[in-house]
Amino acid sequence: MKSFAPIALVIAVLTAVPLLVHSNVVLNFLVVALMIALAGQGWNILGGYGGQYSFGHAIFFGTGAYVTAILQVQYGINAWLAFGAGIVAGAAVGVVVGWLAFRAGLRGSYFALVTLAFAEVLRILASVAPITGAGVGTLVKLDLRFAALQFESRALFYWLILALVAVALVVTYAVERSRFGAWLTAVRENEDAARALGVDAVAVKLGAMVISGAITAAAGCFYVQYFLFVDSHIAYGAWISVEALLTPIIGGAGTIFGPLVGALVVKALGEGALLVTGQAPGLDLVVFGIVLIAVVGLSPRGIVGLRQQLGARFGSRRGAGEASRG
Repeated sequence: MKSFAPIALVIAVLTAVPLLVHSNVVLNFLVVALMIALAGQGWNILGGYGGQYSFGHAIFFGTGAYVTAILQVQYGINAWLAFGAGIVAGAAVGVVVGWLAFRAGLRGSYFALVTLAFAEVLRILASVAPITGAGVGTLVKLDLRFAALQFESRALFYWLILALVAVALVVTYAVERSRFGAWLTAVRENEDAARALGVDAVAVKLGAMVISGAITAAAGCFYVQYFLFVDSHIAYGAWISVEALLTPIIGGAGTIFGPLVGALVVKALGEGALLVTGQAPGLDLVVFGIVLIAVVGLSPRGIVGLRQQLGARFGSRRGAGEASRG
């Protein structure tokens, strides 16, 4: 249980936030940041640990969002069941896309472009298909009941998304410490060498794709329940693919807390820039770009990696100083 202590501590601290902060503006910011962190955690499994950089994680986010919305609006399915179905649908899309891409031997920039192409194809289909509401989108009926997975208080939404983030952190930790995680890292470092050692690279990457798809789809499901609306540009738009990719890279790809740290930092900087300069279009993307360049230049392993580097450096200096005094 000690190994889960950092996760438990972080979640405990974040759980107490609504008890101390009652501003809906602040809570809304945190809810959105945690939703992006959840999507980023999904990307982190595939890209951070597996080295398979996706430019189209909107395929999972949008699938989860649309499945959740359509089941409720078109078929009257309970929101909780629809939420679970959306997560399963995201995992299923991961199986399909992963099988097609990895069986074809796609990796690197080819894999990234294929995921981007899938996201764009799904966006176009969603923009014309009647079941998705075509260009109008799908609006979920307002029903502020627990059974409908809708709450009057933003604090309840905050705790819901925090619970999802907590599950994703535990899953990431389990992957990192498992044999599957070791295989995944081996594939990331040198896929040919991993194959030579008997690792089934296709199966390992496919497994990562499924986990990644399920976690990212959960973020899409939550989006629908929080905003009660989805259309093709929201569901399969480039915005979520970019943010799901940026947050783990800035926070620390291939680390447990990287996406969470990256999401909080990036969203805070973006909102801060808008408050200082006004609602300038695209300013948040400029801030993202500057932060990304700075982090990559200073620490390729992100903010979490930079903290680890500084801790190791100061620790070595302290040890050298004690040795010299001895």
